[in-house]
Amino acid sequence: MRPAVASTDELMINALRCLSMDMVQAANSGHPGLPLGAAPMAYTLYSKFMRFDPARPDWFNRDRFILSPGHGSSLLYSVLHQFGFDLPLDELKQFRQLGSRTPGHPEVGLTAGVECTTGPLGQGFANGIGMAIAERWLNHRFGDIVNHKIYAIVSDGDLMEGVAVEAASLAGHLGLGNLIYLYDSNDISLDGPCNKAYTENVGAKFRAMGWHVIEVADGNDLLTLNHAVETARNETSKPSLVIVKTIIGFASPLAGSSKSHGAPLGSDNVAATKQALGYPSLEPFFVPEGFEGVAAEARKKGAALSAEWDERFAAFQSENPELAAELACVITGGLPAGWSDQLRALKWDDGKVATRDAGQAALNAVANSVPWVVGGTADLGSSTKAVIKNSGDFSIEDQPNGRNVWFGVREHAMGAIVNGMCLSGLRSFGSTFLVFSDYMRGSIRLASLSHLSSLFIFSHDSVFVGEDGPTHQPVEHIESLRIIPGLQVFRPADALETAACYETAVGSGRASALVLTRQGVPVLNAFSDRIGSGVARGGYVLADGDDVALIASGSEVGLALDARAALAEQGISARVVSVPCREVFVAQDEEYRSSVLPTGVPQVVVEAGVTSGWLGLGASNRSAVGINRFGESAPGDTVYAHLGMTIDHVVDSVKALVGR
Repeated sequence: MRPAVASTDELMINALRCLSMDMVQAANSGHPGLPLGAAPMAYTLYSKFMRFDPARPDWFNRDRFILSPGHGSSLLYSVLHQFGFDLPLDELKQFRQLGSRTPGHPEVGLTAGVECTTGPLGQGFANGIGMAIAERWLNHRFGDIVNHKIYAIVSDGDLMEGVAVEAASLAGHLGLGNLIYLYDSNDISLDGPCNKAYTENVGAKFRAMGWHVIEVADGNDLLTLNHAVETARNETSKPSLVIVKTIIGFASPLAGSSKSHGAPLGSDNVAATKQALGYPSLEPFFVPEGFEGVAAEARKKGAALSAEWDERFAAFQSENPELAAELACVITGGLPAGWSDQLRALKWDDGKVATRDAGQAALNAVANSVPWVVGGTADLGSSTKAVIKNSGDFSIEDQPNGRNVWFGVREHAMGAIVNGMCLSGLRSFGSTFLVFSDYMRGSIRLASLSHLSSLFIFSHDSVFVGEDGPTHQPVEHIESLRIIPGLQVFRPADALETAACYETAVGSGRASALVLTRQGVPVLNAFSDRIGSGVARGGYVLADGDDVALIASGSEVGLALDARAALAEQGISARVVSVPCREVFVAQDEEYRSSVLPTGVPQVVVEAGVTSGWLGLGASNRSAVGINRFGESAPGDTVYAHLGMTIDHVVDSVKALVGR
């Protein structure tokens, strides 16, 4: 028998359940099972523990809440409506409809109160760990003016995903005591009982990873649930997982069944559920007496909290004007004046420089000017060179101000954690070999979808990886990244372009990938007057010519320049067009693009990767010199030549195209 609770709380929880059911039923699409089981957890967090202001959903010092199983979005939208956020009942009635603010899975930036884009299971779990890292780092730099907690509801499916396990391991290692996750343990996944595939001892597993674990036997026991969350809040040295046993589809005729997971209950079952709950009305979208009072109270409380913080921030500005100016930039997503000056001042002597080395110089130039640049690598800092010098390693116990995060060999978690750090205001980066970008693709995709400033730095960008062989030689990866909508993929030709690519990527505030070489490539000092402005437009004429255009990126720009010289000896005038970022170039106006690639001039694309994506750049007479197969294990220059990346091959391709 459940302990006695305030009748108002129970009625408001049931209101969340019924609104969520009604949304799914009206849309004839959605997931009613999770909201019916997890509503007490969500209500408890918002009504008893979380600090937020519904009128100012972006108030910086708010507590964050993540619904990691984003398929249960109808619960989140019902909660946001109930607690006074700008999400009216009419929007709930438009659940999963075109143009609504209540899409099938939550999207940050679309709906007030949604902290991150969730749905792909495990992503929200890992995003929250990034938010927790950011909060601890910002707290150390700015003091208690930044001091909040990160809450989440996570599911069986989340905990099965590798990205969540990777992230949980790091969170326990770091001792993120500002992190409180409520685990909706209902033992059911989409296809049926979890025990068909998932029987591990979750509590023991998380304790082994350094988490504080609390167990609640009945998710409807509000007194015990309250006590568990309060206990978790008092644990400051470990992240907390509150394992809450719930019943999927609670109170419905389909309770405890996977049939309630991902389909409407049906009008008869919805009515039966409302009757079982003792709900005051069977009418769809009925709001009981007292519902508006919850919103009014939340707005009143939230206004007081944010106003008190405004006063503290004003005092902070008076006492620490420089730090306050920094924090204002963090809050708004801006950059300090003159942030790119050090980048533009970088110089390199003639000769060869690997763009990963130039990238380290560029990253540090940005970090010197933007103190909230924080990130790390997947155990590859010595190889990718994405390390901030003289700044220490992030560790809550020893160096909470360290700016290098040791992500370990956890690429997917790294990507999702970087996104979470960006969601909390940091300019964050993660780095690994390009071939391992596949391991973090889900996170990269969500960074772009969420309009984040995440910076993904990849080195070892071609078959020049050499002896490690085809398992480590990327050929399809650059093109694979380019097809992610909105992602900017930069592949600079040399050290000068690398610095300019960093400036464009960071200055845009958009999710970007920087693709860098392991091997040295010639520094293009002879073309320095064209590079800065050219990179800013994504593509530009590096060297002039009239008969043919050689389009190249990265290390192949040097190859194209060598081929241009060989073609000149045969009376063919070739222009070399460097395209460090195809996405930025394609976004330029037609007049500019035509000036770079004139209509009617034959084009030969030169890039050490698959060639399929280079279609449609402005001419019908084009060919490509690339690599449309896996590589070989041998010294890098040997593999490069063996696979046709040679001056002779480029020259022959041009002659075949122009008919000479």
